[in-house]
Amino acid sequence: MRIEIWADVVCGWAYIGKRRLEKALESWDGDDAVEVVWRPYRIDPTAPDQAEPMDEILRDPIVDAALRQCAPGLSPAENQVRVSQVAAAVGLGPRWGAAWRANSHHAHRLLTLAYAEAGAAVQDAVAERLLRAHFIEARDISDRTVLDQIAVDAGFSAGVRLLAGSAGEELLRDQLLHGRAMGVTSPTFVVGDRRLAGAQAPEAIREFLAAGHAESTLPTEVRRLRHAEALLDRRDPLGALTLLAPLLADHGDDPNVRLLAARAYFASAQLGRAEQLLRILVDRSPGDAYVRHLLGRTLQRQGRATQAAAHLRLTAAMSPDYV
Repeated sequence: MRIEIWADVVCGWAYIGKRRLEKALESWDGDDAVEVVWRPYRIDPTAPDQAEPMDEILRDPIVDAALRQCAPGLSPAENQVRVSQVAAAVGLGPRWGAAWRANSHHAHRLLTLAYAEAGAAVQDAVAERLLRAHFIEARDISDRTVLDQIAVDAGFSAGVRLLAGSAGEELLRDQLLHGRAMGVTSPTFVVGDRRLAGAQAPEAIREFLAAGHAESTLPTEVRRLRHAEALLDRRDPLGALTLLAPLLADHGDDPNVRLLAARAYFASAQLGRAEQLLRILVDRSPGDAYVRHLLGRTLQRQGRATQAAAHLRLTAAMSPDYV
């Protein structure tokens, strides 16, 4: 059974959730071996490359207001006490709390590379050291020296060399987009097609695992297509096109792939590319009113009113939805 943890390593609840999952698995009596895989999520994607002291950040009234929204009825200081008490209850401490507002991009790259190159056990060792460094040891996990030491200590010395280049960037971006399409938060446990959001109690996690752990039955290509469509629905056409890129390369003749790509090109104002795909689709399915309407709108946005009008008139005659 594969358990995916979609989480950010600068999220305290991710560390608490890790401990609660470990507790749940202590009494797990399922027949299948368990593999825990960390997947990326960013709770603070705008964090600067250079870490900032957290005590300075917390004095910012805008940050204070945002944190109060996260924990209604509590001040940031009161919420910090509450989370530290929960952390202590699962054995984390004695010191608790991030000292730095750290950009977690390269930490996630290290985690992604650890799984790809060395497997789940090494990746989990990296995750543990990242979380401990951030929340217990008050270290800056955006600092490459810190990340290099974490990689070595976790038994992933190859990570030092890999982090020095751009390894893992594309894979990390791909996984972040899948997570966004799924609507995960930090942490979210995923088994097959089922999800459990939040750092739930061990009993709730065991119940979630016991409910069934069949692997997803969706082919990888179908899953990618659905996630690309979800991103388009979330008004992220460029993200959708990123997920569609391998499908266009390997299954470019598939009309579903072509149409979704055309919609994403249209939504991102890449009208020439949208037109190219839509003309192919219209030629192959001249009776498809939606495709013809989208071609007409694409031509219209390019200022080609006469050509657009011909398609839009025909579309209106084909379906009352486009009158």
